[in-house]
Amino acid sequence: MFRNILLSILLFPSLAFSQSSVDSVSPFMETTPLRVEPSNWWVGFQNPTVQILIYGENIAKLAPTIDYTGVDLSRVERTDNENYLFLYLTVHRDAKPGTLQINLHKEIENQSSGMLHSIEFPLLDRERESKEVEGFGPEDVIYLITPDRFVNGNLSNDSIDRYDDKWNRENDYGRHGGDLEGIINNLGYIEEMGFTSIWLNPVIENAQPKDSYHGYAMTDHYKVDPRYGSNELYRRLSEEASQLGIKLIMDMIMNHIGSEHWWMKDLPDPDWVHFPDRYQETNHRRTTLTDPYASDLDKALFTDGWFVPTMPDLNQDHPLLADYLITNTLWWIEYAGLSGIRHDTHPYAGQEFMNTWTCRVMEEYPNFNIVGEEWGVTPLILSKWQKDAPYSKDFDSCLPSLMDFPVQVTLVDALNNDENWNSGWIELYELLSLDYVYGDATNLVIFGDNHDMLRFYQQLNKDVDLYKIGLAFLMTTRGIPQVYYGSEILLESASPHGHGQIRRDFPGGWPMDSVNAFTGEGLTSEQLSMQNFTKKLLNWRKNEPLIHTGKLMHFAPKHDGVYVYFRYDNERSIMVILNKGDKRELELDPFKERLNSYSKAHDILSETEFIIEGSWSLEGRRAYILELE
Repeated sequence: MFRNILLSILLFPSLAFSQSSVDSVSPFMETTPLRVEPSNWWVGFQNPTVQILIYGENIAKLAPTIDYTGVDLSRVERTDNENYLFLYLTVHRDAKPGTLQINLHKEIENQSSGMLHSIEFPLLDRERESKEVEGFGPEDVIYLITPDRFVNGNLSNDSIDRYDDKWNRENDYGRHGGDLEGIINNLGYIEEMGFTSIWLNPVIENAQPKDSYHGYAMTDHYKVDPRYGSNELYRRLSEEASQLGIKLIMDMIMNHIGSEHWWMKDLPDPDWVHFPDRYQETNHRRTTLTDPYASDLDKALFTDGWFVPTMPDLNQDHPLLADYLITNTLWWIEYAGLSGIRHDTHPYAGQEFMNTWTCRVMEEYPNFNIVGEEWGVTPLILSKWQKDAPYSKDFDSCLPSLMDFPVQVTLVDALNNDENWNSGWIELYELLSLDYVYGDATNLVIFGDNHDMLRFYQQLNKDVDLYKIGLAFLMTTRGIPQVYYGSEILLESASPHGHGQIRRDFPGGWPMDSVNAFTGEGLTSEQLSMQNFTKKLLNWRKNEPLIHTGKLMHFAPKHDGVYVYFRYDNERSIMVILNKGDKRELELDPFKERLNSYSKAHDILSETEFIIEGSWSLEGRRAYILELE
């Protein structure tokens, strides 16, 4: 018995130590400690049924029973692997919070006798009703943080004995020590800058032997990586952020796991992952899901292939796995008080499952928000996935939001285009004219860069003027802006190649740093100027409902490098002028459709007043955000 337990701890340390485990070793049976996922549930969900996974040696041979008022054991499922047992509990609305006992008995001739395990399973009272859960939206600006590279708030957890990937700040792909405590300690900076939501790259355990800092190769669905902190600390981050008016968005992955996930040592079922016996890479052909001529082979390779050899691709067509992923998602929303989910590699997990998953979450939390990553650069590819899209005919999506890669690519091209015959703005203007294919273009997440690409500043050839114009556009057009950490101080990627170089340490996040972006110490005058520009713009946007909910009207750009648009409602208007060219005169007559009822304008960036008549002299290479009076 002792040898079995010791072997279990060595192979699956989270069996003994995870917050999602229950040690229920019985004196009547020699067995390893049981893993129970989730470790608790709540009373009062719209859908009363919850799946519970129980893992232990030969656990499927036992017969489960419960006796708790208001809770039924509605289903028991087993797989070919006798170490897994899946229970489905129905928690009725009249059930009271408390601790129910899941009893496992030895089955003799179809009759249960001899209880071998008694698992305590807490039923908690919900802290907020489903309709009270408010998601992020156009009123927000999202700050994207790679936790390992932001702030090292706790030096003691940089390396942990039972995890192979140790602290090594000299290695671009190594662990640098950033953690949840560091983020908590600097929530004040995030709030003062004007950000109202934070999206962290995944903080779930990645017990991979190397290159695990990014978080996208999870090894335990219910456990925060201890090098970042703990489940409790993640929940504390959510609570303290909420007190400052900052929402927490969790990065989730339904498509794949890490090769060191505890499942991979003992798969629940042979078809739990795609290609379990050999590596097959995905073809990355996302258009196969919209292409009327695509072959079945190409479609299957897209959804079933692996990203890399260290990321097994999950088979979401397995009904028990599908239920597990949905249960896990709901657990984190409830446990951590989330306001949103950013879903990684959204289409790769398959159209049918992603629709089921999204609809289940949104049915439970109707005011929640989920943004899916679909790296298509044409609106027709994206719009297929969004709720209420008029041209999505093969399924009715429940997904509220998507990452707007078409705007990202076109904005960079527009700003970089300096040919006289084409100002570049025309492509952006015409791209936005395609917003009719979306269910709700105002709910798309717009951005200049993220953790997978060269910094926006560098994409613009390190032209600060163009960068400020680009940021002004993102903060005033339709959609939900997202800014990658460090962009506010012109943080550069050390190299255009390699994700480890893109995700650089935030200066001031480590005790030995000579530059501190939190205090301004050591920043160049250009960096300080950009930081102040961002702070002023974001805090203005935070308190300007017209940008959150107002209509958008834009005017066709001419070949002079100027793009003009308005945000307005029945009461007020804001005029935005983006001039990426030289000094010039702007005739106001073409815009009288929106200017007729106004006499003055106040530029919130320069604090300059304008009289609305004739023409204006525009400074070269700058943005104007004008409140009309």
